[in-house]
Amino acid sequence: MIEKRDFYINGAWVAPAQANDFEVIDPSTEEACAVISLGGKADTDAAVAAAKAALPGWMATPVAERIALVEKLIEIYGKRSEEMAQAMSIEMGAPIDMARSQQVGAGSYHLQNFINAAKAYDFDAPLGDHAPNDRIIHEAVGVAALITPWNWPMNQVTLKVGAAAVAGCTMVLKPSEQSPLNAMLFAEMMDEAGFPKGVFNLVNGDGTGVGSQLTAHPDVDMVSFTGSTRAGTAISKSAAETLKKVHLELGGKGANVIFDDADDKAVKRGVLHMMNNTGQSCNAPSRMLVQKGIYDQAVATAAEVASKVTVGPASESGRHIGPVVNELQWNKIQDLIQKGIDEGAKLVAGGTGRPDGLNKGFYVKPTVFADANNQMVVAREEIFGPVLTMIPFDTEEEAIEIANDTPYGLTNYVQTQDSARANRMARVLRSGMVEINGKSRSAGAPFGGMKQSGNGREGGSWGIEDFLEVKAVGGWTPE
Repeated sequence: MIEKRDFYINGAWVAPAQANDFEVIDPSTEEACAVISLGGKADTDAAVAAAKAALPGWMATPVAERIALVEKLIEIYGKRSEEMAQAMSIEMGAPIDMARSQQVGAGSYHLQNFINAAKAYDFDAPLGDHAPNDRIIHEAVGVAALITPWNWPMNQVTLKVGAAAVAGCTMVLKPSEQSPLNAMLFAEMMDEAGFPKGVFNLVNGDGTGVGSQLTAHPDVDMVSFTGSTRAGTAISKSAAETLKKVHLELGGKGANVIFDDADDKAVKRGVLHMMNNTGQSCNAPSRMLVQKGIYDQAVATAAEVASKVTVGPASESGRHIGPVVNELQWNKIQDLIQKGIDEGAKLVAGGTGRPDGLNKGFYVKPTVFADANNQMVVAREEIFGPVLTMIPFDTEEEAIEIANDTPYGLTNYVQTQDSARANRMARVLRSGMVEINGKSRSAGAPFGGMKQSGNGREGGSWGIEDFLEVKAVGGWTPE
């Protein structure tokens, strides 16, 4: 049993003010794999105080020095990547090969992109040639509370910590109590890299405890949260009392619009993308909209592809998908699959219960519903599991109407060989991101959504800007 009860506050590992043990469950086995502590108000206050005290010195640290520390962090992260992969695999169920490549790889990818963006960013520059005595200064927002989820742990930790660090913010990280081990390992790396005391702090806790304490804390200037839309709403209300800056990266119900001229691999690509990370991605293409001319074939293909997706323990090598993160999620997914059946959607792959041969662990059958309509619960709610809903459409206009008929607006996908149509779709789909014909966004592109998928952007220069305030100075004397 791994025991990690301490918190990282003001450059040291310290015991919680009051003992409050919490078991971390391995979703592959349903057995406890670690024990951590859930923090209380005294721990939260201590971490915020450390961040507040460190803020003036960190803000005054030259950008080049802040960047150099992040570069050192990447070096350490690479050396300890296997430890990181093992931690994420055991605590949130990512198959070990996927954990090594995608889960660990996301962290180093984002940190490097922040370094590149920060080196090119004008933190302090003239307003323009017309105003030689005006200066625009971008400075840190201040103390930032970073609240991260369990599904892509290092992806989200590095998107927040990397941006905050180069921007000059000090921070308190509250990782998900469901997957805390990776974040504690990351704290060790921050310490080894030599970040000054108080710049980075970590307190474990749940949303109603440490999470709520951070969002309401008068000395926290900004909250950057990734998680459910429900929690994002609560955070916004809490933060409003002190007029904090709030960045929210929330849920999604992405439409993958497949026209009848799509390439031969479009359906297979969409199914496999949906099943990646066991469907536990906010940007998953969970609604597959297919033009009627190819719809029947698409349903047959989707059913065949899903039936070949294997499920197994996270500890085993291979291209299988692992369990979902916990019993609560498993039960929610089972209920939604049953709801789809009850509503009359056609089950063409998967269904309720565990896959054959897996009697323990939070495993879900890769599931595909066909002949759904956009008013069904399985087409409207974010299931957050390996469940795909297929909906037929006739015209481009109908596809747009269905795709945009959702409270979410994170990522949509378009599959067509007609480039003009693809570009038209990209302009009218109401989402923060659109990906065409399997082409993912490039390094440094912003990640984020609109509507109930949140606000703000993460990644590259946009991610840095979310942790900056803009100061306009008149009467500046050029140096």
